[in-house]
Amino acid sequence: MAENLGRRIARLRGELGWTQQDLATRLAISRVAVSHLEAGLTVPSERTVTLLAGLFKLEPWELVENTSYPQAKAERLPPVAARYTEVELQLRLMEAELDRADGAGGAGGEEMTAAWRHRLELLRKCAHDAREQEALRLALRRLRGR
Repeated sequence: MAENLGRRIARLRGELGWTQQDLATRLAISRVAVSHLEAGLTVPSERTVTLLAGLFKLEPWELVENTSYPQAKAERLPPVAARYTEVELQLRLMEAELDRADGAGGAGGEEMTAAWRHRLELLRKCAHDAREQEALRLALRRLRGR
């Protein structure tokens, strides 16, 4: 039997440690709307499924696969969803650049470190998510130790 999509959404949200309000804020919908999705009282639109998939680091089809989501709606889902935030992207780019510099004997390290420190401080001013704030704090600490 197919899993209820609402229960899957609730489980994935719980695995991230998010409240219904946290998820609602990220989706730009009300907490009550999230509650209705999770309880199976409403079927999410293709747009909402795509946004949810991105938040959960899944493709839309992966989120609805083997669930009760209507096949006709599933066929209209985009094949991919944006899965990374700007903070996540910049931290990955920084890690790759630091790894390359370390592999090259640290060439240009001070300038690169200063540039990344500046970029991360700017991101920190506009990041509202507590997990992203913490990731930026740890990355800045790592840069200070270089």
